[in-house]
Amino acid sequence: MSAVDVWLVDLAVSADGLDRCAPVLDRSERERGDRFLRPVDRARYIASHAALRLVLAEACACAPSEIRLTANATGKPELARAFGSPAAFNLSHSGARALIGLAGPTAIGVDIELIRPIPDAVRIARTHFAPDEAAALASLPPDAIEAAFFGLWTRKEAVVKAQGTGLSLPLDRFSVTVPPAAPRLLRDSAGWTLAAVEAGAGYAATVAVRADDTTIRHHTLSPDWPDRLGLKRRDRACSPAKARL
Repeated sequence: MSAVDVWLVDLAVSADGLDRCAPVLDRSERERGDRFLRPVDRARYIASHAALRLVLAEACACAPSEIRLTANATGKPELARAFGSPAAFNLSHSGARALIGLAGPTAIGVDIELIRPIPDAVRIARTHFAPDEAAALASLPPDAIEAAFFGLWTRKEAVVKAQGTGLSLPLDRFSVTVPPAAPRLLRDSAGWTLAAVEAGAGYAATVAVRADDTTIRHHTLSPDWPDRLGLKRRDRACSPAKARL
């Protein structure tokens, strides 16, 4: 049985904490962060990517600023080849929360969504999701549809992100269960593990792993996590071969 780790991150960091986040990002991340028009969106982008670097660095036994990221052919971020053995990871953020998944060589996708008013949830599901998912959502009591929609959305997004194929896997080409049912793929479920992640009131979150019978280990970054961004790990090389996965 394999195991993967997921971290829940509070992005509501102080101004001093945000000042510690920006320097560990690479130039492309800083440039992308600068393109956000709203300061709150810019701050959450910077904080979420700094938290990702912290998780990767602590797994690889190096400093967060030493992490080097690249992208595969479909644009999914991955560790640069110079880091040795593969370490699959995924990041999602919404509202004031981020979710980070780390899975060694196993493909992983995570998604978190802030639950917000969406009066046309059933119409959106009928337009974009599989027919059986839309029907299951429409059958729920009206006061349960909103939360179930976002739970369903995170399940589908997590699967797509684990696939790593982007928009080449349309959302209406596969089906997952609809909350309150436990998360799983319908029909072609072999070789997959889906699990809900407790992300706090007002959030829905899911992790999807391309492996059977995977154990999901849940973690929460401590509130002072930005203080750890400047720590140096000079005594050990940065290599996923030493990662705590």
